[in-house]
This record gives sequence, C-alpha cells and structure tokens, in this order.
Amino acid sequence: MSRSREDEAGHDRPWSRPGRVRYAVARLAGMVRPDITVYRPEPGAVRVENDRPVVTRDGTVLRVNVYRPPDGAPAPVILVAHPYGKDDLPRFTASGRARLSFRYRVLRQTGPLVLSSLTTWEGPDPVWWVGHGYAVVNCDVRGAGTSDGVGSLLSAQEGEDVHDLIEWAGAQPWSTGAVGMLGVSYLALTQWRAAATRPPSLRAIVPWEGFTHAYQGLARPGGVAENGFLRLWDLGLRKVRQTYSIRRESARRPVIDAWYRSLAPDLSAIEVPVLVCGSFSDNNLHSRGSFAGFEGVSSAERHLYTHRGGKWAVFYDQEARAAQLRFLERHLKGRDVPRLPRVRLEVRDRADHVVEVRHEESWPLERTRWTPGYLTGSGLAAEPPTEPGSLSFDVRRQAVRFGWTAARDTELTGPMALRLYVGLHGADDIDLVVGVEKWSGGRFVAFEGSYGYGRDRVTTGWQNLALRALDAGLSRPFEPVPACLAREPVREGEVVAVDIALGPSSTLFRAGERLRLVVAGRWLSPRNPLTGQFPASYRTRSRGRCTLHWGPDRPARLLLPVVPPTP
Repeated sequence: MSRSREDEAGHDRPWSRPGRVRYAVARLAGMVRPDITVYRPEPGAVRVENDRPVVTRDGTVLRVNVYRPPDGAPAPVILVAHPYGKDDLPRFTASGRARLSFRYRVLRQTGPLVLSSLTTWEGPDPVWWVGHGYAVVNCDVRGAGTSDGVGSLLSAQEGEDVHDLIEWAGAQPWSTGAVGMLGVSYLALTQWRAAATRPPSLRAIVPWEGFTHAYQGLARPGGVAENGFLRLWDLGLRKVRQTYSIRRESARRPVIDAWYRSLAPDLSAIEVPVLVCGSFSDNNLHSRGSFAGFEGVSSAERHLYTHRGGKWAVFYDQEARAAQLRFLERHLKGRDVPRLPRVRLEVRDRADHVVEVRHEESWPLERTRWTPGYLTGSGLAAEPPTEPGSLSFDVRRQAVRFGWTAARDTELTGPMALRLYVGLHGADDIDLVVGVEKWSGGRFVAFEGSYGYGRDRVTTGWQNLALRALDAGLSRPFEPVPACLAREPVREGEVVAVDIALGPSSTLFRAGERLRLVVAGRWLSPRNPLTGQFPASYRTRSRGRCTLHWGPDRPARLLLPVVPPTP
C-alpha cells in the first residue's frame, strides 16, 4: 500500500464535504419537475379488468387489477403484490401534464424515466409487458387499497396470501398457468415470502432490490435504530389497515427477538429460478439483503444483476428490461434462449462513469484477495503496526480518518469489514458509523446512494457498540454479522474489539487516487434534507469521547476486497 502525508490519521468532518449548495439547487429543480415522462396506452392495446376479487384460504377477499393482451389468447402472468395501492396511478391534469406520486418528487430521480399511466410505484409497466405477450396482475395485499382484512406487513400470513394469488392467476382461462413475479423494494419482499411457500404455479421470480432481514436491512442495521425512512414509510402507509407499525415495533424492540425472526423468509426453501438485482447504491436498505438472497436461495438457476445507478432509472432502463425479459422468456414461456450470466458485474470509478461490465461466476468473486489495511498513525498500512497508538474524537463534533493511496490501478469488489479497538469516556455505549470514500486530485468523489442520494461514499457500515457480539454461525471474516441479542455496555477504561460490516461495492481506484476510511459516532451526511441523504436518519448519541486504539496486540484493520486483473 502506498502512503502520503494526506493519508495520515487525523480528525475530519465527513458531513461537510464541498459541493452541497450546487447539489441542493439540483435537488430542488428535480422536486419541482422530475425528469419523468408518462404516456397513455394506445386505444385497444391493453385489456383492463379492475378490482377482480380473489378469495384466500381463510375467506378474505383480496382484489387485483388485470392487464392482458388484446387478442385474448392465454398468456404467462407477471404478478406484483404490495401495500402501496394498485389504483395509485399517474393522473393527468386538464392541461395534459401527469400528476405523479409524491414519492417521485421526495426521492431524487437520477435519470429520465418513461412510464405508462398504468404503472404503480416500483412496479413493472403493464403496457410494456403486455406488448411483449404477458399478462400483468397488480394486487392489493390484505388491508391495503380495495382488499379486505387487516394486514401484517412482511408476515407469514402475507406470504400465504400471495401464494393464493399466484395459484388464482395460474388457474385463469386467460393464463397459460405459468406465473412469475417482478418488482422493486416491497414488490421484491413479497416475492421472497411467496416463493418460500413454493406455489405450484410459480415458475420464476425477479426480486429487484429487496432486503431479507427486517432488523438488519430496515429497522436496526448493526443494532443502530433507523428513524427517518421508517417515518416516511409510515406516512405512505397511513391508509393501510395494519396489525402493527414496523416503525413503532422497532422503537420498542432494540434486539432481535421472535417477532423479527417471524418476518424473515426461509431463503433455503426457494427453488424456482431467481434473477436478483443487487444494487451497490442501496446500502441503507436493500443491498445486503439482496446479495444474501442470491447466496441463500436453493435455486439451481440463480442470477445476480449488479449496478451502481439510481434505483428507479435502472429498473426501467433498456438493458435491465432486456435482462428481465430474457429471463422470463426462458422460464415463463419456455423459450430456448441463452441463460443469463451467473453474475453481471458493473464496476464504476465515480457516480456517472461505468468502467466495465463483465460476467462473473460467483459472489463474492472467488479470486478476491482479502487484503488488510492496518490502522496506524500514518494511515492504512500493509503491515501491522509495531508501536501502539490511539486517536480520540468527540462523538458530537468530530470524526477521524485514515488513508491509503493506490500505487497502481486497483479494483475493490465485494463487501468490506472493519475491526476496531474502542474505548469510551463519558459514555458506556456509542453508535459507530464508518465509511470508505474515494478522493481524486484532492477532491471527494461522489457515488449514487440510497433513496436517490447523489453524494454517497463507496460504502458505509453501522454498529452499536453494546451489541458488538457476533453471530458465529453467520459471520465470515469479510462479512461480520452481529447477533444483536443482548447489550454489553462498555466500562470506563475498558478497550473492546468491535467488527463492523460495510456493504458490497465495486469500485476502481486508479493509480494516485486515495481511499479514505472515516469513523464517527454520528451519521456521516448532513442533516439538511436538501443536501443530506433524506429520508435516512439514524439514532446517534451526542455525549462522550471515543478513542480508537491500534498496536501489535490490537491489530485494527480494514479488510479490502482486492480483485486482481483477469488474465
């Protein structure tokens, strides 16, 4: 590892990176006029049947909208199920302008989107898919929209309901009997749940970015309470009849318990072909769970589609749609089309530039060289320090940094893992937030992040210090998994080891560019919703000092996924 004076350990303020004003101006413009085109379907292009009733196994009536090809011939079915309202569609004003869901304005859109007026939030465009010979069934889950009952989001009950919806769709006279699922976020979560119940008519799923563990993926990553996105999510679900609010349950459930475990799908029970989208952008919400889903399913045919673009722009772009279509043509229509690559890997060197897209056979990549960068006073070093050292910071006002300068072009692809040795003063617990940044020519290099945030880091991780004990059965050296079962506060004068997982990424560092590790006791982005990562917000403690220690008996290190060039 190459080092320079700029790599030396020191204090930092990562929430104050330059360029905030320009970013805020662009954010405001996007809120007022998002780059989205909504078109009306041509007359007669789609047969539409609204509010078709479906009776579940316990007698509850759910309702669906059906979109079919106009010729009436049986077609394979793409089914989506969610709580956002199947009838919450774009509307047109008297002047002909489309009125969109508030979500398209609150959450930054990264590129032009073209959708039909039949497209619900994060769902496939029925007009596009009907035009390619599919029927689309859009379902209100129990308690949502026009469906009856009271729902329990992410529950086994919801999985059974979607199972019944799949079997209903497979038995209709306008269906070929082959049903698949496709959709983003919650529309991916219902796929994990339903596929684990093994409905006979389900032939393939395409969970396009969807976490697989509600505690680690949504409510409390690393035991750190999320209280921003959950508030906005609650607002969007205010009309849904629910037995519980995940935000309120999270507030009173600081550790993993039976309730959290009941929300986790059994990935090993999933055997149908799977095309998983694993985004490097959505580290705050879906990324880790998507990669865990790809690794955890039992499917003989499973594929991973990675990217670092905007969530919605990528889902609807031509390349992603082509991959979705090719996969579903093979598994829903039985056509003899080539299999997708096992892993479609996208490598970037900044937010708006793709260095390479290539095919790989595994995740993480088998040829990865897991390379430690040891914390020292001179930055991140290739060898463990021979002398002890430490650096303290105020958890309210400061962070610390350690750097490394690339001596040659270096690709980092995979998750990262940080081991720290920590002492606290004036507190018995802290929420550690860590990030890996890229700097080039003395400037911070931004990447696409969760919720449309355009000034993100390469990767980020969180860990509540009192919940540092690892789950030995799930943890790997490059991917520590905290058990989050019981708190262990830190005593004054005690130094404890803590392992922190950082989400997956794929980034090229060119010769002379710098990697910077930042460690803080608070969220790394500004609080301002225009310049920060709105709506993300994580609990942080505002008192005390944290000291990071290193030395021969305390080998603090960042484990880097160095990928050698292909021969």
